[in-house]
Amino acid sequence: MTMEEKRYCYRYPHPAVTTDCVIFGFDGSRLNVLLVKRGGEPYSGWWAFPGGFIRMDESADEGALRELCEETQLKPSYIEQFHTYSEPLRDPRERVITIAYLALVKIQEVKGGDDAKEAQWFPIDHIPHLAFDHDVILRDALARLRERIHFHPIGFELLPDKFTLRELQTLYESILGIRFDRRNFAKKMHHLDILNQLDETVWPTPKREATLYSFNIEKYNELKQRGFRLEF
Repeated sequence: MTMEEKRYCYRYPHPAVTTDCVIFGFDGSRLNVLLVKRGGEPYSGWWAFPGGFIRMDESADEGALRELCEETQLKPSYIEQFHTYSEPLRDPRERVITIAYLALVKIQEVKGGDDAKEAQWFPIDHIPHLAFDHDVILRDALARLRERIHFHPIGFELLPDKFTLRELQTLYESILGIRFDRRNFAKKMHHLDILNQLDETVWPTPKREATLYSFNIEKYNELKQRGFRLEF
């Protein structure tokens, strides 16, 4: 046995550690989640979250970003740890503890890589049954996102650079699962002072013209730094 092999031999058994990343994107009408189809056992052919085992020379954050890039080529603008899963029998291979992350990205085409056969966006209300305990992880991630939306102006990470108030409202509605009065929602958003009204319009329908907006980045970052509470 080499010295390198002895480094990881201990008197007591040790668990393996993985990361999994729940990635949310918005397609203009619905909240979506990015899943990868597993290429190996266990659960070969099942859909799951991008993730994998943490290497000995990297942190959990570094491992999560590496696996995300290897399996989906995505680099999220927002990512945070939200929970650790440690049930003894959650992985049939061995004792595995998973550090779960929540990420937000502007929705884009993805392609599976590394040990992921495919990568695909799924609407939040049409999620297939997932591998391991990822159904539980998704439920917890969605609960965290719904909590975050009251304290963090997350639209910048999910919307295109230019958007309508209707698109912004639809984003909030798709996350929270409720409907807002159009006038009241617009009033609350303008009160935050994070929107720039542009001299541009679009025609969402042949009979309706809509003004385009962008985010006021300075005000947006200020709110992110000091925090805010958005009540509906």
